[in-house]
Amino acid sequence: MVLRQMVVDAVVLEGRSIREVARSFGVSKSWVYELVRRYREGGERALEERSKAHHTNPRQMSAATEEELLRLRKELLDLGADHGAATLQWHLAQREDTTPSVSAIYRMLKRRGFITPEPRKRPKGSYIRFEASLPNECWQSDMTHWHLDSGAEVEILTFLDDYSRLVLACEVFPTVKASNVRATFKNACAYWGIPASVLTDNGAIFNAGSRKGRTGFESDLLDLGVLYKHSRPYHPQTCGKVERWHATLKGFLEKHPCDTIEDLQLVLLKIVRYYNEERPHRARGSVTPRHAYAKRDKALAGTLINEPHLRIRYDTLDSRGKVTLRYLGDFRHIYVGYAHRGERVRLYVIDAHVRVVSEDGELLSELQIDPTKRYQKMSTPSSD
Repeated sequence: MVLRQMVVDAVVLEGRSIREVARSFGVSKSWVYELVRRYREGGERALEERSKAHHTNPRQMSAATEEELLRLRKELLDLGADHGAATLQWHLAQREDTTPSVSAIYRMLKRRGFITPEPRKRPKGSYIRFEASLPNECWQSDMTHWHLDSGAEVEILTFLDDYSRLVLACEVFPTVKASNVRATFKNACAYWGIPASVLTDNGAIFNAGSRKGRTGFESDLLDLGVLYKHSRPYHPQTCGKVERWHATLKGFLEKHPCDTIEDLQLVLLKIVRYYNEERPHRARGSVTPRHAYAKRDKALAGTLINEPHLRIRYDTLDSRGKVTLRYLGDFRHIYVGYAHRGERVRLYVIDAHVRVVSEDGELLSELQIDPTKRYQKMSTPSSD
């Protein structure tokens, strides 16, 4: 500001030529001309630095579009549904030919005070994601707790397709029992088909591993040719898709209080229909779960349960020439030979069949694991 005033005073008050003033101060003549013009039109205040931003932006969101987005956001908020920028854009695209970008909607919500900046989250690239490649390849199931308006506790059981995120069944019970799991699964199979595998946590309603037995649900899966998988204890991330659905479900339920189980079941049906058929799912490219489920062929029962379990294990033989391998939840000790102690080896595992090969490619041992024994008998490779 001081330089501008000195330049203008040199021309206006002292009467010096613009060429001389520009040369004296080391600035361009056009800049001096502009300053003098602004001073004569608006006085000293006109010499203050001005923003170089455009006065108008042809891509600026219109006021009508902003109001439509805010009205749509309130509808979703009242419903208990997701109302973020990506979801708003998807819903607006169903009504309008052209829509603002997700980032533009986000900036508008932030400017209007609807978004509070949060700390930076863990980058998505750091997560290891597991996802089925076909519908019905894997169903996830879990139970969650809820309370009626009367204060009574209830439990909600869900079956969800891992690939499409389609909610296959969502039932409420006073307490979920093993018989409820079997009946709900049977009804889901009758409507959607039998899956290739099912993934659950270690709840007693699903499996009896902790009791060294088998539940009726596990027996049903075995009879149908469905591979049963369960997460390790205290690791809910393995069943993360159905866990995330339950978080979404509770957001809806907060907006729809119910007094009875019958009322809650009706609300669940409405929520599931909206979630499956109207709500875009970002994990599936912003299409609905029903669309993602319908557009691909379905995996079939019996296609995974009969597949051999394949592993390649790299290890070093201990000081006695042994190596350990986990099989059916227990460590099996395989004696290869004292002469090979300390050697690096590869274990090629096909179900219970194991081949131990040296780094040079020599077959050192080959055996069929005996599941009743921890220490496996040494097997000599055939000479043919």
